[in-house]
Amino acid sequence: MKNIVLLFGGQSTEHEVSCRSVLTVLKAVNREKYRPILLGITKAGEWIPVENTEKIEDGSWREDKRRAMLLPDAGLKSLVLFEEDGSCRMEKADIVFPVLHGKGGEDGTVQGLLELAEIPYVGCGVLSSAISMDKISTKLAVEKVLERQGVRQAKYIALSHSEWKKEKRRVEICREAEEELHFPVFVKPSNAGSSCGVSKVENQEALPLAVEKALQVDRRVLIEEFIKGRELECAVFSGVPGEVVASSVGEIKAAAEFYDYDAKYNNPDSKTELNPDLPSDVEEKIRKAAKSIFLAVDGFSLSRVDFFFTGEEIVFNEINTLPGFTSISMYPMLFEKAGWNIEELVEKLIASAENRPS
Repeated sequence: MKNIVLLFGGQSTEHEVSCRSVLTVLKAVNREKYRPILLGITKAGEWIPVENTEKIEDGSWREDKRRAMLLPDAGLKSLVLFEEDGSCRMEKADIVFPVLHGKGGEDGTVQGLLELAEIPYVGCGVLSSAISMDKISTKLAVEKVLERQGVRQAKYIALSHSEWKKEKRRVEICREAEEELHFPVFVKPSNAGSSCGVSKVENQEALPLAVEKALQVDRRVLIEEFIKGRELECAVFSGVPGEVVASSVGEIKAAAEFYDYDAKYNNPDSKTELNPDLPSDVEEKIRKAAKSIFLAVDGFSLSRVDFFFTGEEIVFNEINTLPGFTSISMYPMLFEKAGWNIEELVEKLIASAENRPS
């Protein structure tokens, strides 16, 4: 029997979502083949071993004084668990499933540690994780692919913290936003998840405050054209290098003005539609584009690719390399519709770790 380490929590703004996602994944792990080891990461960056799900559900795991460490030593491929009395022991880490969303988990950092340790892991690799987590880098990486697919992305202005602090450049950026993008616009941290730090801005006067808000999350910011359209998502899976399966298309019906963190996880009026009324050619075009985008960022294992449909055109929004696995998450629901229940999906994801391209 192999040990599978489930990493959850993390130092990102999506910490709580990860704690919910890991419970879904844990229940689906085949206990006849794998022995799960739960390893939680607090917002302060403490790595804590967790024995039971009740502690995850009530949050008490964060109070544990024990610690754990994933070793980068490729010969050992192990965890070290530190007890409160100062003693320690090693556990083999045969496979790691980073059920982590956002910074420090979905951005290539944990993936780099696992590459050093030469431990098979679920999810996209270092490069694809880093590119996909950063919205500006994603836009640059997929631009040519989108052109060939006849799909566009929203027009945007990219800026850095140092650039914004220069008064002359700040004035120029505000003018460019009005003249090239037109209000309203969205202001987003380049590197963040679940719409954290995102604002919809109606006029130039409100733009500086929105940029400052986004800069609190990341040092690079995107000012993006507002796309009025239906929010559509497509799940992709790759268990063998070069072979990509795309699900059908689902639709998000946000209860708020846009699908931010609160609308997604805290507003019961937000809905997911697994059978949206779409022209067949639009759905097929989205599925084809999702696979091409996934390959363009060197994706592997899993991702969710998000689009808008205006009624006239398809617009690429973003790609998530470790989408949510909560009870309301689109990724597992779309593949369940395709005939893979959650146990089969998790089994396929774990198996993909063994097939990672070198």
